[in-house]
Amino acid sequence: MNKAKLLKQIIATLETDHELLLQAAKSSHAAATHEDNVPDSKYETLALEASYIAQGQANRAQQVKQALEDYRQLQLQDFAENAPIRLTALVRLEDESGQQRTIFLGPAAGGLRLDYGSDEVVIISPDSPIGEQLIGRQVGDDFELEGAILREYEIIDVC
Repeated sequence: MNKAKLLKQIIATLETDHELLLQAAKSSHAAATHEDNVPDSKYETLALEASYIAQGQANRAQQVKQALEDYRQLQLQDFAENAPIRLTALVRLEDESGQQRTIFLGPAAGGLRLDYGSDEVVIISPDSPIGEQLIGRQVGDDFELEGAILREYEIIDVC
């Protein structure tokens, strides 16, 4: 896989997400301050609720903006087959049933899912449970991840 192309896709997705969040925050702010939402009594809370939504969306937009800055400054690393996994590794895992998944170890935006060719790539951060399991491991290593069910994974490729 071409990690430079993947990085461009991550940045483009985060840019789109950031713009959408800013627009949503502006709309919520407008609703919170609109004259039709001025409360007539202490029990009318529409403006207050809209302001909470606006603040939440603004906070999320700031998080995405920080992630965007992190990815714009990210220096991609190449990995030899026996190199330990660290930030910017693109890792292919296989579970005990033979299903494969591809993970990119990035500095932020954990949980982001991207369609990359015929694969789905999931962005994870080093401090996530799976990120903690991967750091320092190599191709051929096995590890267990406990979630709803206990799964065993083998690292089959790193680039």
